[in-house]
Amino acid sequence: MELLTVPLEKPQDMNCILGQSHFIKTVEDLHEAMVNAVPMAKFGIAFCEASQDCLVRYSGTDPELVELAKKNAYALAAGHVFIILMKDLFPLNVLNAVKNVNEVCRVFCATANPVEVIIAQTTQGRGVLGVVDGFASKGIETEKDIAARKEFLRAIGYKG
Repeated sequence: MELLTVPLEKPQDMNCILGQSHFIKTVEDLHEAMVNAVPMAKFGIAFCEASQDCLVRYSGTDPELVELAKKNAYALAAGHVFIILMKDLFPLNVLNAVKNVNEVCRVFCATANPVEVIIAQTTQGRGVLGVVDGFASKGIETEKDIAARKEFLRAIGYKG
């Protein structure tokens, strides 16, 4: 077995969801979940099929995001992994809808941070072991940091 890290390629502030599913209809069901959660959502989805043709399946509402999702999925080439790239949208707005898709087994991350995907390569194929989401902790928040966090959440409308 060989261990690899594959960085996700995306603009610095673009949000993504990386997960694992189990069936070819994942792409269509994730597409429906996204548009039902946020009508007019801009996104691209790609899914690594893990049997028969083993193709990267894809869908979305934004051609650039679809192309970038396809490129990332093919770079990962790991069984039943999907990636959703979003524009002007936070994972918080769609994450429960994505997790509630019947085929979804797990979500590895939902983030705008840089992501490195840890891949195991065997003679059979590839699998995701986990992700490095962002950077290592630099300290423990202070009272000033707590106040800033609370102010930020209220400023963007996530807390009253």
